[in-house]
Amino acid sequence: MASKRALHFVFKVANRTETAKFYREILGMKVLRHEEFEKGCDAACNGPYDGKWSKTMIGYGPEDDHFVVELTYNYGIKEYKVGNDFQGLTLHSKDVVSRAKEHNYSMEQGTNGHYTVHSPGGYKFHLADEEASGDPVKKVSLGVSNLSKSLEYWNKLLGMQVFSQTDTTAILGYDAKQCKLELVQVGQVDHGTAFGRIAFSCPKDDLPGIESESRAAGHTILTPLISLDTPGKATVHVVILADPDGHEICFVGDEAFRKLSHVDPEGDRLLSEAIAADKSDEYFAKKKNRATKQ
Repeated sequence: MASKRALHFVFKVANRTETAKFYREILGMKVLRHEEFEKGCDAACNGPYDGKWSKTMIGYGPEDDHFVVELTYNYGIKEYKVGNDFQGLTLHSKDVVSRAKEHNYSMEQGTNGHYTVHSPGGYKFHLADEEASGDPVKKVSLGVSNLSKSLEYWNKLLGMQVFSQTDTTAILGYDAKQCKLELVQVGQVDHGTAFGRIAFSCPKDDLPGIESESRAAGHTILTPLISLDTPGKATVHVVILADPDGHEICFVGDEAFRKLSHVDPEGDRLLSEAIAADKSDEYFAKKKNRATKQ
């Protein structure tokens, strides 16, 4: 079994109401846990913001054996600019495709037969209309400017296995049964303001080595080894790196993360209550009306 495992991808979302509806009603994911924070994360988990924010983990099953999504919502931020850095999340599910059709959700069908839908905020999801074997989430695709240079980083430095490769794409992972990482050569990479973060776990004792090897190779360390507290839950240790194109990569100590990531049966209720109590949509609507009248 691989000592490292793929955990989740972090999206910044501006419209939490519509986003929650998309993940629940179209993708059919379940809220695994929801947390509210009064100030920004010390490891910039919510981006370069220091105000109130929330984190919602959502997916098809527990984080112990599923790749999930982390939705970070910064109160007061109306929108984010989407770049070409995130190229899509690939899901295998007949249920998702049928639900999207039932809800008259806009879909584009590619030459490979997969459908592409966009979540509120503009993030791409590629849907294979077939029954999933294991976790429905199969692949995260990231844009890179130089595939050879990126392979040096992800394969040689971070130790990911290359499962397949073409002139412009490569599929990597820490285990054949885990969600894969696809690198797609796109030319210049634009992260916009919506830039996300991919997370992996590893034994806690491996974190100092990951940091030191990255530093010795001359690569960027965004957050040196740090401990992060979640009130009432486990304290985790993380190192945040950046690849040659600036993609953010979080490595977290697996032992504590497994305790932190237990499914909270109250998660769905907590998210719904937070959405109901949030007056941001009302505020922005009034602000737009005032601007229209001027």
